Amino acid sequence: MTEKIAHLLRHGQPDTNVAIQGWVRTKRELKEFTFLEINDGSALANLQVVLEPSLPDYKDLLKKLNTGASVEISGTLAASPAKGQRIELKATTLQLYGEADPETYPLQKKRHSMEFLREIGHLRARTNTFGAVFRVRNACAAAIHQFFQDRDFLWVHTPIISASDCEGAGEMFTVTGFNLNKIPRNEAQEIDYSQDFFGRQAYLTVSGQLEAEVMATAFSNVYTFGPTFRAENSNTSRHLAEFWMVEPEMAFCDLVGDMDLAEAFLKHIFKTVLERCPEDMEFFNQRIDNSVLATADNIINNQFERVTYTEAIALLEKAKKKFEYPVKWGLDLQSEHERYLAEELFKKPTIVTDYPVEIKAFYMRLSDDEKTVRAMDILAPKIGEIIGGSQREERLDVLEQRIINQGLNPKDYWWYLDLRRFGTVPHAGFGLGFERLVQFMTGMGNIRDVIPFPRAPLTVEF
Repeated sequence: MTEKIAHLLRHGQPDTNVAIQGWVRTKRELKEFTFLEINDGSALANLQVVLEPSLPDYKDLLKKLNTGASVEISGTLAASPAKGQRIELKATTLQLYGEADPETYPLQKKRHSMEFLREIGHLRARTNTFGAVFRVRNACAAAIHQFFQDRDFLWVHTPIISASDCEGAGEMFTVTGFNLNKIPRNEAQEIDYSQDFFGRQAYLTVSGQLEAEVMATAFSNVYTFGPTFRAENSNTSRHLAEFWMVEPEMAFCDLVGDMDLAEAFLKHIFKTVLERCPEDMEFFNQRIDNSVLATADNIINNQFERVTYTEAIALLEKAKKKFEYPVKWGLDLQSEHERYLAEELFKKPTIVTDYPVEIKAFYMRLSDDEKTVRAMDILAPKIGEIIGGSQREERLDVLEQRIINQGLNPKDYWWYLDLRRFGTVPHAGFGLGFERLVQFMTGMGNIRDVIPFPRAPLTVEF
């Protein structure tokens, strides 16, 4: 039975017979023996393998054991005399599964640009950088489930196909069964969606929140963790058309409880990833962004600052820093404003609450002053907003009016309004963009480099 290289690097003992499977990263031929560096994706570090001329078919194998080749190797672990490694494997048998032609294999022993690696998305996971990214991503996902499961939250699978626009932004991908060369139209020459697959217009979801609220009114505490979609035509380092969202929803919860949970949530994820992926996080700190570990420490060991939107605007107006975008009560905070608050003013994560009603979604609870809503955003150094949430509007009459005020039709939300007719309850929740979290944690400069197969404008190759 083969063993993972990560386990052997941590726990392997000399004089133990083992077998490994993986891919050749490098080969170094000497007169008396040959060194291979083998990686199976389980760890950042490679396992050094020593091949001696007594190995069957030694000379023929050497011609084929190039970077990228896949192998299975059996042998005996030995204490390594080389600096920086505890053990190595002395091979007794080697099976070559697949060759990689050094003339055409694009990943050789040199540093490749991120732009080039995006062009070979089917191979980039084999590099040190992307191996580390996806191990951290995996650890983040596991930590998210652990956090909620330990608190008795129910994981609910909300639909990917939806008829509602939760955010009211209109930037949604349409789902249709129509033959696009023969789209039926009504007398007004408008598309007749009554003849479509669902009998009405349908979209890829932008959020599972509304459905999560349905489940929270039956199970109290729930969370979603799944793919969401935005048809925003933004070809930037911050935007994806397909990304994953984490959205907890809690019945019998107000804004303060929402903020408390969100802060504990972020602290738990960073702490868990540092424990599970120390080598990967150290790699990011050395090779990508030398503030990665300090940022994690800032998240874990600081109580988040909490200010109202009104207080934040006053602080920004007093700032000696010149901003590109105007600062005025009633305008949404831009990324530069958010980063100033978190990075320069408070120097730690900051929660801004009670935003103007005009700039927030219809489902957020209207405050007593009727000028603000019980919303909150968590702002993080270097990235700005990382979590957005609110106490939800549980009052039927207020919610109906808010829907109308935003130009939406209450009839489209009849089932959502029913939740306020039958056993309504104060409740709250938040949303976290998963890729934005991974990007923040690793220091990677482009959000397309923290998801295995990025979907963005004109990007759907792999």
